[in-house]
Amino acid sequence: MNGCIRLHERDNIAVALRPLSRGETVTVGNLSVRLLDDIDFGHKFALCGIPAGADVLKYGLPIGHATAPIQPGAWVHVHNLASNYMLTRK
Repeated sequence: MNGCIRLHERDNIAVALRPLSRGETVTVGNLSVRLLDDIDFGHKFALCGIPAGADVLKYGLPIGHATAPIQPGAWVHVHNLASNYMLTRK
């Protein structure tokens, strides 16, 4: 088992289906990513570089935005992701 899943083809993150280790290489479709961090079960990691301010996509939709640049294989969590839930858009 590869240990992760990309929930939608547009997603720029994947979700760990088991604990994943730093340095491990995982494959999602045609994309292989070497993990920069340990990733706990159910947590997210970047499949590609995500610039600060860019949307983080899960289920094909933005779940928030990057508060700092996120490297491929990096853990995506509250230290580098902010929810857009409280933002008002005009």
